[in-house]
Amino acid sequence: PLQTLTAPAPFADETSCQCRAPHEKLTVAQARRGTPVDRPVRVYADGIFDLFHSGHARALMQAKTLFPNSYLLVGVCSDDLTHKFKGFTVMNETERYEALRHCRYVDEVIRDAPWTLTPEFLEKHKIDFVAHDDIPYSSAGSDDVYKHIKEAGMFVPTQRTEGISTSDIITRIVRDYDVYARRNLQRGYTAKELNVSFINEKKYRFQNQVDKMKEKVKNVEEKSKEFVNKVEEKSHDLIQKWEEKSREFIGNFLELFGPDGAWKQMFQERSGRMLQAFSPRQSPTNSPTRGRSPSRSPSPPFPWLFNKASPPSSPKAASASLSSMSEGDEDEK
Repeated sequence: PLQTLTAPAPFADETSCQCRAPHEKLTVAQARRGTPVDRPVRVYADGIFDLFHSGHARALMQAKTLFPNSYLLVGVCSDDLTHKFKGFTVMNETERYEALRHCRYVDEVIRDAPWTLTPEFLEKHKIDFVAHDDIPYSSAGSDDVYKHIKEAGMFVPTQRTEGISTSDIITRIVRDYDVYARRNLQRGYTAKELNVSFINEKKYRFQNQVDKMKEKVKNVEEKSKEFVNKVEEKSHDLIQKWEEKSREFIGNFLELFGPDGAWKQMFQERSGRMLQAFSPRQSPTNSPTRGRSPSRSPSPPFPWLFNKASPPSSPKAASASLSSMSEGDEDEK
């Protein structure tokens, strides 16, 4: 069993590993209960296995796990036999043999397997059971090539995997033939190798050039979109930063020039200082008088200025009053 995981499965005609235990006929019930280590249940599965895919691998996995102790032999039909009874294959027989050898569930590969299983073939390889899907397989003039195996009680059915088959894969290739032909021309295959005419070759090459141009335009559009997205992101960041800075600037402006801002307080302080500087200082009321008696208060030099009566109506009256004031001063002296 370790060989199936570490090395390719051997070919039946090249290996000396044979089942040495007596080959006694087993029933399905006996095989399901388990057999001794030196007597594994030898299960045989055959097929064409063209374009080996997951459906093939799942069928072989079911055949391998039918019984607790099993040894899986896989028969692969040759090209001559397959082309005679089924049709042309994509992979040749050597490629199909190698594909089976590298499947982890396969213990041994039988090359050039027969189309119909004979008792001599079953006895030669000491086959206990044949595993295949239960759909009647009509070929080689028979309604079911496994009919005699089923009657002998040696047939064990497996389940097909829906949605995958060799015919489905070939149908996809035929349906998308132009796409694959253009791809292989682009990769270096010649028109002769692809069985493509001269006109179709030129058409495919022109389509490849158009596709390249479309791809370039698409790349330019994607790069331009990325550039626009980056510019939008940066502009969004700049707008956000500008909004934050503008809020900060407006706040600072209001703190300085607002109704209760620092500029108003500073202006009021400076205007008060200017008013104090321009207004005259009042003389102190308790300053002593020079050469005057405390009982008499000094008379103003121009009494008519401080008199509530009307001032002299003529210059003569004004001069008379001045002369009288001068006489009064002389009397005081």
